[in-house]
Amino acid sequence: MQLKQLITTTMTGMQSHAEELRGLDAALGDGDLGVTVSSGAKAVIAALEQVPDTATPADVAKSCARAFASANPSTMAALVAGALLAGSKLWEREDVTFGDAIAFADAAVNSIGTRGKSKVGDKTILDAMVPAVEALKRSGGAADGLPAAIEAARRGVEESALLQSQRGRAAWLQERSVGLVDPGATAFLRFLEELEAATAQRSQLPHEVS
Repeated sequence: MQLKQLITTTMTGMQSHAEELRGLDAALGDGDLGVTVSSGAKAVIAALEQVPDTATPADVAKSCARAFASANPSTMAALVAGALLAGSKLWEREDVTFGDAIAFADAAVNSIGTRGKSKVGDKTILDAMVPAVEALKRSGGAADGLPAAIEAARRGVEESALLQSQRGRAAWLQERSVGLVDPGATAFLRFLEELEAATAQRSQLPHEVS
């Protein structure tokens, strides 16, 4: 299944950002984001090896959610798992369309906002996610959609440095958090970048039937 392979390649790439994310998180929090991402990525890869190629996209997303959550007891792991589960409820079908992908992204954003009691401007992952999803929507499924989403997420990360953290351990720093980019938003940007790289790699392979 192409979805499994795409996620596996993306998660393999995500592990290379562990040290960067650890450093960013250490400046604002407890520094565990790098471990959360790397161990979660490894757990997802291992879990997908056990998922049959006949599994639905929803089953794949649920497997990723369970694996990521079980790998770490962190808040970010719980938020990511919840977002994946929320999106998986909309993928109970054989094929995923662009509209399905957008619906998944919207559900993920809403889940993180609700569970994390956060919104855009609070200096969280949402400061990259929301503009990226909006850029995807504007693309209408065109080939430049993912690059546009990455650019929007990158601007969100850069602009997060101007904000004061409002949620989590980072909020304890108050005005001292200004000037530092949000590690969660950065992690999402890196995810999109690795997804783009994985997509490009897939396009260079011989055609396969899903």
